[in-house]
Amino acid sequence: MKTQFIEKGYTMHETEATENKLLAFLKEHYPNTIKDNEIDLNELKAVAGLPIDEKVNGYGLNFVGRNFARAKYSQKTQKELRLNTDMSKDMDATQNLVLKGDNLDSLKILKSYYSGLIKCIYIDPPYNTDKDEFIYPDKFDKEEAEVLGLANLSDYDYERMDFSFKTKKSHNGWLSFMYPRLLLARDLLSSDGVIFISIDDNEQANLKLLCDDVFGEENTVASFTRVTKKGGKSSEATARNHDYILAYAKNINQVELRGVFHTDEDFSNKDEFYKERGYYKLNQPLDYDSLRYSQSLDYPITIDCEIFYPGGSENNWKSRQDGTHGRADWAWRWSKEKFKFGLDNGFIKITRGGNRPRIYTKTYQNVTIIRKGTQYSMVERERSKPLSTLKFVENKYSNDNATIAINVLIGKGLFEYTKPSELITQLIKLVNDDGFIVLDFFAGSGTTGDAVMQLNAEDDGKRKFILCQLDEPIIVEDNPVAYNFCVKNNLPPFISSITIERLRRAGEKIKNEIEAQNEEAGILDELKKEIPDIGFKVFDSVDAPKLEVEDDQIIYPTLYNDTISRIYNMIFTVGLDEATQVPVEVVKDCIYRIENNFYITNSDKIRKEDFAAAVKEGKVFIDGWTASLNGTLQHYMDDVKIVF
Repeated sequence: MKTQFIEKGYTMHETEATENKLLAFLKEHYPNTIKDNEIDLNELKAVAGLPIDEKVNGYGLNFVGRNFARAKYSQKTQKELRLNTDMSKDMDATQNLVLKGDNLDSLKILKSYYSGLIKCIYIDPPYNTDKDEFIYPDKFDKEEAEVLGLANLSDYDYERMDFSFKTKKSHNGWLSFMYPRLLLARDLLSSDGVIFISIDDNEQANLKLLCDDVFGEENTVASFTRVTKKGGKSSEATARNHDYILAYAKNINQVELRGVFHTDEDFSNKDEFYKERGYYKLNQPLDYDSLRYSQSLDYPITIDCEIFYPGGSENNWKSRQDGTHGRADWAWRWSKEKFKFGLDNGFIKITRGGNRPRIYTKTYQNVTIIRKGTQYSMVERERSKPLSTLKFVENKYSNDNATIAINVLIGKGLFEYTKPSELITQLIKLVNDDGFIVLDFFAGSGTTGDAVMQLNAEDDGKRKFILCQLDEPIIVEDNPVAYNFCVKNNLPPFISSITIERLRRAGEKIKNEIEAQNEEAGILDELKKEIPDIGFKVFDSVDAPKLEVEDDQIIYPTLYNDTISRIYNMIFTVGLDEATQVPVEVVKDCIYRIENNFYITNSDKIRKEDFAAAVKEGKVFIDGWTASLNGTLQHYMDDVKIVF
């Protein structure tokens, strides 16, 4: 069918997967490196200025199935997306996406538009356990090798791969599974983007080498240790109660991260300036006993008719002034001018207790006092400290805390190994922005989406999330609690159903809390909080249409009768508009537009005048599967692009 359009002279919209950009670049700029459509490695090394006659293998990670996995990364997906209106929430307003299906396909579909646009990725991939095989349907066999175009594989090679991908705790199988997904994640990351990956001891070392390969060792940000629970004793001498989070930048010279604040236990106080200044902490007292005495800092302070002296004693202060005191020591830390500014602007707090009242100064997270000439003023400044170990702080980042939270939200026994939303929130806070896209392509229980909504509610941010979750069926014998949960809530028995229900309930919880807060007596309208985006568009992964040949007869595919999904598939494929936008219907069930881009399906039902109007106003894309080679379409052959 596609060939027919090409033969007639139509322009096809080709996705990136159909062209190897590196190969095209080499052919154009360094044709000497390509011989018989293969790369001559020695020529390539010479162009790069590398020694050709190497005698020792280079340092790096190698594993059975590496080339196989690399080919899977380049392979075009055979899936497309169908809009699921029943499971979506606030579909016409939301900027969030949930993609159901194999994340390898979902990531490839996202590439057309989102390449270089994702600023933060968090993933918690399936750990390498004693299970016989992964639930993800990756194929690593002889038939798949032929599809991928891999040549020169011997029977021994296939035996090794078969053993590696089916053996319990196979490092080769796990790395081959992760490799193409991380390559796609790299493509999606923005130049100032960062990826966080949770992992345990089984694959931490191998994942580090794999990430060095994919992202570049020089783009390592950190490896955080996370305490997972209080116990976890593995012997009398050691406790296995931690895992890791590897962090990599797309470009370490462009990524901009900020340290820990807002959740820092040092900044735990709030006052009337919280919205503008953040939390504050009390510094040491304003007066101090120092060998470096300064008479200009030794003065009485009057606050609400109460007089304070450095050191607390009026007599000692007077004796310091007339020189009769044995040693001049007590003084204030701030000058008279700075103190007056601090007092007038809320930077001073008096505490009472102990031997005498004391004056303390406040340090706010988001502002500080500076002096220009003789004048003092406030400037914005986010005070932070570097994030190092995600330590056990009141159970905040532990699995125990995550289990309690999800049990309250959706019920007990549905997810065993979910991460706490506080952990994801803290990682997202490291990104120095509040209006970016967060991607999680191992969504699981939906913690990342929950964390994004919570953080937006906290700081009025405009972050968006994209979640990908495999449509893993729930077998009643294996997980009766999860199965019964789906039945009780009229949900299809799949893990993704619970993911979406958790997002729905988390969003409603945030909405209810904000509405209750806004209804409190005395809250001014300008201080009322907005409800963040708590919606999401859900898309199902389905087999893309394709022609079949049976008994030398071409069998055309049966298309599902869902016009808007066909439109969204073109939007995803063309990659000019974000799929969170709502296309405007121009001609019912036929023409839709986003700004100056027109997407047309069922083109045989469109009048010539409608074609003319679309061509005149913008770019026109035609759904190839519903198009017919009629006279009207052929008349506009040079003005449209066909999309398959």
